[in-house]
Amino acid sequence: MRRAVSLEEISDGHLYRENDMVKADCHGCHGCHTCCTGMGSSIILDPFDMWRLQTANGKNLQELLNEEKIELNIVDGCILPNLKMLGTREACAFLNDAGRCSIHSARPGICRLFPLGRYYENGDFQYFLQTGECPEKNRSKIKVEKWIDTPNLKQNHEMVRTWHYLLKATEEAIFTKSEGEYAKQLNMRLLTMFYFIGAPTEQDFYEAFYERVEVICRQFSLQIASAQ
Repeated sequence: MRRAVSLEEISDGHLYRENDMVKADCHGCHGCHTCCTGMGSSIILDPFDMWRLQTANGKNLQELLNEEKIELNIVDGCILPNLKMLGTREACAFLNDAGRCSIHSARPGICRLFPLGRYYENGDFQYFLQTGECPEKNRSKIKVEKWIDTPNLKQNHEMVRTWHYLLKATEEAIFTKSEGEYAKQLNMRLLTMFYFIGAPTEQDFYEAFYERVEVICRQFSLQIASAQ
């Protein structure tokens, strides 16, 4: 989801890479769950998020949709799943009665990043520190890689990069074609291949992901930007 603001407005003015130190450590949040409420449809799941969540709780996307834990929304022309906010507090559906995340070990990448965000340019991305989003005033410095807490982060970084630019290519194709049936077919193919069909248990997630990227790019003549 692109934000219509400048980097200077929402960050400390620096861009970070995985090995950089950044003042993001909230010390376990001390019971705070501000970032788990009022987020609307902004906690969008990428294919790895969905695979990790399904692997952790054994429920597929359709089951989570039925339980109203996840919902589908249109994001820049693409239909994508996001964590659902519930009740008058607009709290994340995975937040328990104690105000703690019930899927913390399998939480999505956007949750792992916070209060960091991703800044995309030149076919790749770096991280930035959001200011004014987290109420914790005494955050400590921590290495970006440790904060994100994702195995094989370099491999994951490339997957996130590829997915972002695949969605961008999808959006451009949909608006260029200006055909409702084309948009419907492309969106349904994305949802089916990357969300409703999980990675085979006997196959590495990333291997399956790139095979499907190749298939959909070939089928719909999509071109993904390469890192410069």
